[in-house]
Amino acid sequence: MSHTRDLSGSRPAEGGRGTRQEQKERTRRALLAAALRRLEEQSLSSLSVREVTRAVGIAPAAFYRHFRDMSDLGVALVEEALGGLHTVVRRILTELDDSTARIDRAVELIAGHVRAHPAHIRFLARERHGGVRAVRQAIAAELDRFADEVAGALGGDAARAQWSPEELRMLAELYVDHMVMTASALLVAAEGEGRDEAGTARAARRQLRLISLGSEHYRPEGGASGGA
Repeated sequence: MSHTRDLSGSRPAEGGRGTRQEQKERTRRALLAAALRRLEEQSLSSLSVREVTRAVGIAPAAFYRHFRDMSDLGVALVEEALGGLHTVVRRILTELDDSTARIDRAVELIAGHVRAHPAHIRFLARERHGGVRAVRQAIAAELDRFADEVAGALGGDAARAQWSPEELRMLAELYVDHMVMTASALLVAAEGEGRDEAGTARAARRQLRLISLGSEHYRPEGGASGGA
């Protein structure tokens, strides 16, 4: 990547304009963008500081002004990637009340996010079970937070008043795991492998409806009737 542009497309200040902190942030974002592009073709565990800094046009030693090591950069990419996906999750939880409409809208929102941020989704799909422990842990921790938020939303439904916190969390994890799986499957479809995007989205909607239907008929511990 040329060092004349950051992720947002803005140009660095010329002639010394701009604060030192702004310049530092531009370089940091350029490092993240360069790493993300490299990770289209390789795993984080195989990516070197020299490769990333060469793409940005800075000395390798300058990398350490922004990140402790490549694992630290990977964790920053997790935060960036899942931050966008978190926005999608929140929209899914708040936009609609009707379950069928919500399912259709959920898949539509995920598909749109994948189209807008394919490199981030590819990074998450590859590194969720990849070779860099700190990154695996960061992804797991972020997805746990998603599940907590979804469980809180599900607990506000009167039909689930008898569900325990553990049961609500179990259902939330199913939804979160499915959203991540759907994003990965849509990315594969966009690359021309397996089902096309329409078929993948259709399958994702059916799977979500199966989860929803199962929750409607689930009986929580104690024998009370569950609902969706």
